[in-house]
Amino acid sequence: MANSILHSANSPKKIDSSTGFQPLEFIRGLIWKMAIAILILMAIGSATRVMNAGLACPDWPLCYGELVPTEQMNLQVFLEWFHRLDAAAIGLMAIGLVGVCGWFRRELPRWLPWAAIGILATIVFQGVLGALTVTQLLRFDIVTAHLGTALLLFVAVLVVGLILTPYQGTGTARRWGWVSGAGAILVYFQSLLGGLVASQWALHQCFGNQQLCIVMNGHIAGVVFPTVAIVILLVGAWRTPGLHPTLRKTAHLSGGLLVAQISLGVATFYLHLQVEPLTVAHQTVGALLLGSLVAFTILAMRDDSTSPIKTV
Repeated sequence: MANSILHSANSPKKIDSSTGFQPLEFIRGLIWKMAIAILILMAIGSATRVMNAGLACPDWPLCYGELVPTEQMNLQVFLEWFHRLDAAAIGLMAIGLVGVCGWFRRELPRWLPWAAIGILATIVFQGVLGALTVTQLLRFDIVTAHLGTALLLFVAVLVVGLILTPYQGTGTARRWGWVSGAGAILVYFQSLLGGLVASQWALHQCFGNQQLCIVMNGHIAGVVFPTVAIVILLVGAWRTPGLHPTLRKTAHLSGGLLVAQISLGVATFYLHLQVEPLTVAHQTVGALLLGSLVAFTILAMRDDSTSPIKTV
């Protein structure tokens, strides 16, 4: 199956002779738009949390029983309402993706319609978690699961987009894809732990009455492991002269995002979460860091002739 994935990514575009429509090109563009929309969704979701706007709309899926609650609109209501609006837009894009993949399935690789269905199913599950965050009054485990599913959705969409993007490697990536993959897993679990800190307000609890300090300190200590993986990746990129320029730039991007993420985390800690944009930026940069590592991993696997993605 992986061979067909790689072949489809590098093969000429297939065109519907009756309309001139290029389904693979359309799907590729739609996938990247979805990735951007999901990143925005996570940023708005973070802003909703830090602004205490998670229950600004007391009902679901409407807000005060309306599609647009004009009379009740304020900053908190707007954040929660816009968060739902973006989620709905992503859902519509996913439905469109499934429809196009189903209609042109004979012109597309066999795995792509199934991937589209999987993305749509994840979005439906994410919508259920979103509803539960309201009906269960922001229960911390549901809020954390909501973030974790959003990150998985972001990764899934990125993987599909990266596979569909034309790319011809140099065959020098070798083991570095495994290093970035390990880093991506570590960043994902570190993000989940950060979500747990945020959903339980562990930083405030620890500073205020010495509760949940283990959760907060675990998140702080957890930064060591992804940092080591990314440093190894950077050293590997520097020591591989023939590395594809895209992979080299992606490794450098991961390093820059790591520095930014640690800096934002330190600032957020010492300012006791009092500057909301810093907290939002901290989560958003974390998602971007995860995305950059996933990008390196997939491109490295496409680059490396010994990778399982070419033999499975």
